[in-house]
Amino acid sequence: MFRKWLPLLLVSLVVGCMGMGKNISQSDASPMGKEELKAQLGSPDLILIDVRYGKDWSESDRKIVGAVREDPQEFDKWSGKYPKTKTLVLYCA
Repeated sequence: MFRKWLPLLLVSLVVGCMGMGKNISQSDASPMGKEELKAQLGSPDLILIDVRYGKDWSESDRKIVGAVREDPQEFDKWSGKYPKTKTLVLYCA
């Protein structure tokens, strides 16, 4: 099933792609390639976060199993709840 997602994923740790206006330096976040993500799937150290906007998310029939959905406009409310020791992958496609 993940194979269907590979071309659609725009996997990034760069929060700026969501238009949240947060300043994150490259040392804090960097893009993750699909092969690296694929290798980490199932790891307890990986947290997948779907940050598509409400309608885009709710009307989509393509969701990654195990991903949590967070509202990108509420970043300040949820960003602190994830452990800094985990690898967070935010995606919006």
